[in-house]
Amino acid sequence: MTATNDKPNPPGATVATVSDKLSAAGAGVAATNDALYDVIVIGAGMVGASLACALTRPASAQQAVPRVLLLEAAPISLQGAPQQPGFDSRSTVLSASSVDALQNLALWPALQGDAEPISTIVVSDQGRFGTVRLTAAEAGVAALGHVVENGALGRAFNSALLQADTFALQSGVRVQRLQPIPGGMRVLLEDGTALQAALVVLAEGGRSALAAQLGIVQQERPYGQSAVISNIACERPHAGYAWERFTPKGPLALLPLPDHAGEHRCALIWTHPAAKAEAVLALLENEFLARLQREFGAGLGALRKAGRRALFPLALSVATEQVRPALVLLGNAAHTLHPVAGQGFNLALRDAVALARHCRLALAAGESPGAMHWLRRYQQAVTPDQKLTIDFSHHMTRLFASPNPGAALARQGGMLSLELFPPLRHILARQAMGYRQRRMALQ
Repeated sequence: MTATNDKPNPPGATVATVSDKLSAAGAGVAATNDALYDVIVIGAGMVGASLACALTRPASAQQAVPRVLLLEAAPISLQGAPQQPGFDSRSTVLSASSVDALQNLALWPALQGDAEPISTIVVSDQGRFGTVRLTAAEAGVAALGHVVENGALGRAFNSALLQADTFALQSGVRVQRLQPIPGGMRVLLEDGTALQAALVVLAEGGRSALAAQLGIVQQERPYGQSAVISNIACERPHAGYAWERFTPKGPLALLPLPDHAGEHRCALIWTHPAAKAEAVLALLENEFLARLQREFGAGLGALRKAGRRALFPLALSVATEQVRPALVLLGNAAHTLHPVAGQGFNLALRDAVALARHCRLALAAGESPGAMHWLRRYQQAVTPDQKLTIDFSHHMTRLFASPNPGAALARQGGMLSLELFPPLRHILARQAMGYRQRRMALQ
């Protein structure tokens, strides 16, 4: 076990409260030598780290700070590339509301220098009339969102985790099993260590083995597509534009990135039928760029270089249960979305903020954050947003992928309506920025 930031008793920690609750509910279960916590978060990627920060942000003197432990299987350090699986070669679109949340969590200053603002989103349907432009100026904001490479996100989050003094962090540890107990959950590590918490949050990414052990099933709808990911150097500056082009093969997105070594850059998300994606991935660089140039056009001038490419199969996956007594699934463990609308992490961050708020309200009321009536309140609060966001990304993907003439007419009619009526564009912009779904209040 590697404990990189083991501070089990942060200021204001409610150690006695946790022990009292588990002892009273568990008929002596908590009388073991197990370490006790209000919340144990499993997974220190963007979602788990954000939740830990939201749970333990500075509070008023009247509010108890939960005793929180963050567990991560990969070693966390500031040396080399981040090892957590979520910090891979992809880039992440941070909506304007997510930037607000990260500012409230004091995480944004470390990210801002690596984040490229989006001034304009251009949506088009290849080979058809109608192009929709959403602009920050029309929406009355400085930026519609920002794009950050996941490696930069990993470095900033890891730095914040290693410096945190309000929660405990242990990395390089693996959870073997979760055991429900009266009043909470027992967490058994591979090295034999046992921990207890009033609430356990699974934020370890999609296909959670721990959730599967508990019989929680993922309902998966494969799209029959895979996304080819790469960073592209281009002749012209992107000027803050994010392009989303729907083609018969699938969506193609080029997102603005900061310049690097004198090169203008964009992050590419290029979807293909699953059966053909491997062949596209294996193309020589000049062939890959030539094919991409034909699909995208000359809006960025010549496409000059392609960085390391990776392939990700695409599917919509939603857990059949997101809450149980003393258990919550968060992030990709709860729902994995198609990347077409860039809403996956933004939705998960809103969930994390809402969960932290409900946990703190429970503790302020002298109750367990893992009590089912509090978790039902949390689920009721986030369900409308989840349904709206999941349906939006799923049905937009299906609509633009359909070769049906009726679907093509519906697409063109929708695009023209958005182009002609600013109020409709305003609604779509608010959706993209994350402001239609739910307030991002942290109090």
